[in-house]
Amino acid sequence: MSELLTIERRGLPSGDVAVWITMRRERRLNALDAAQTGRLTDAFASLADDGAVRAVVLTGSGRGFIGGADIDELSELDETSGRRFISDLHRLITAIRRCPAPTIAAINGYCLGGGLEVAAACDLRVAADSARFGMPEVRVGLPSVIEAALLPRLVGWGKAAEIVLTANQLDAAEAERIGLVQKVVPAAELNDAAEAWLGDLDAAGPQALRAQKALLRRWESEPLDRAVAAGIQQFAEVCRTGEPVRMIAAFKDERAAAKAKG
Repeated sequence: MSELLTIERRGLPSGDVAVWITMRRERRLNALDAAQTGRLTDAFASLADDGAVRAVVLTGSGRGFIGGADIDELSELDETSGRRFISDLHRLITAIRRCPAPTIAAINGYCLGGGLEVAAACDLRVAADSARFGMPEVRVGLPSVIEAALLPRLVGWGKAAEIVLTANQLDAAEAERIGLVQKVVPAAELNDAAEAWLGDLDAAGPQALRAQKALLRRWESEPLDRAVAAGIQQFAEVCRTGEPVRMIAAFKDERAAAKAKG
């Protein structure tokens, strides 16, 4: 644990855990410098082989979710250090996307630049109604790169072009309207909204849930025939675990008990 990043494991009814990762660099709107990027990358890498983790929630403290890359560090980059900085940020986002457990971005405030790319890398996104979104890089002489490439998939080419070319910020209502986030709630209800999703994820079969996330990643990049073939393989592998037999039996028992009650 770092004073700039806290990691909390919270028990779920299934016996698994949800991991809450909270950015705590409040003085800089939780901006990512090289050190903070490394901390967050290590946090996600440490979860990769932890089968008890049902889901991960990433959020921020104060007024920022992640307010972008640290402007002081950006101002000193040359070609070599710039390549290293952006490659390290890409490694962080790759670690989030490859996390076997579903990830939830609980966006509490400013979500800008690299912060928006981090949020886009998560599987589910809920935002406080006070959150703000944007890709301001062109206004400081830089292009939006790496996982900004996810934006056209989320919001369409036209809106993605507007976001990265104008650098104008979006409010939470607009972010929901265009599909950048799935849900907007009052700020005081943000954690409750994330908890509601955790309840949904905890009710799923853990093997099926991880298989489904793996398939989502493949659906993004593979042709339809290969994506379908991957799904058939995943279906068979989950059947081999016995999880469907157990869960369907429990479902039938619950349905029978409900009918008996009348």
